[in-house]
Amino acid sequence: MVGNYGSGKTELSIALARKLRQQSQGRIALVDLDIVNPYFRSSEQKQLLEKEGIEVFMPSFAMSTVDIPALPAQIYGVFQQDFAHVVFDVGGDDTGATALGPYAPYFANVRQDTQVLYVVNAFRPFSDSPDKIETLYRLIGEKSRLMVDGFISNGNLQEHTTAADLLEAHAVVAEAARRLNVPVAAVSGFASLKEALPQDMQEIFFPLEPVMKPEWLVNLDE
Repeated sequence: MVGNYGSGKTELSIALARKLRQQSQGRIALVDLDIVNPYFRSSEQKQLLEKEGIEVFMPSFAMSTVDIPALPAQIYGVFQQDFAHVVFDVGGDDTGATALGPYAPYFANVRQDTQVLYVVNAFRPFSDSPDKIETLYRLIGEKSRLMVDGFISNGNLQEHTTAADLLEAHAVVAEAARRLNVPVAAVSGFASLKEALPQDMQEIFFPLEPVMKPEWLVNLDE
């Protein structure tokens, strides 16, 4: 999973890992490679994920006050051990995608079994037009040495998101996908919105119920 800050990439990484856990009897891992955003990390849900039987690998600086990226050698082990599925939560933008670079030779050996998914929230400033999405797409591919296999349209406005918002965001992502000849692999949003969407969007819909809520929203709820 790659995507710009605020795309919902981390939520989707967690949701995908949990979904794979439900569907598979084999080992499942989530690798937190987000070297950009220290605030919304998939490894923050380490206790929840491990309780559900998902193994979590994270940089040594995660969950600490250290801000210097240091990628542990154990991450290389996910390519060598017997995992059924591994989800990589890759940070932020083209800068974050550089974290994938050292693993390019390992991904090359399993490339036919790997999907690189670019999560786009078309309501975020750097992803609000096909031109901007295309620019970041090319930068991510260059830095990660892995080309994107599909887009995930995640038109997320927190709990205020409506079906109309998903439609609006999807139109932007679909145009970028058309230009780049890359499929839209999924449309994500609250499960309650699915039935209000056109059939083609329903067919690729991935329900998402966030587990990571910004502190300011938690405080508002209280």
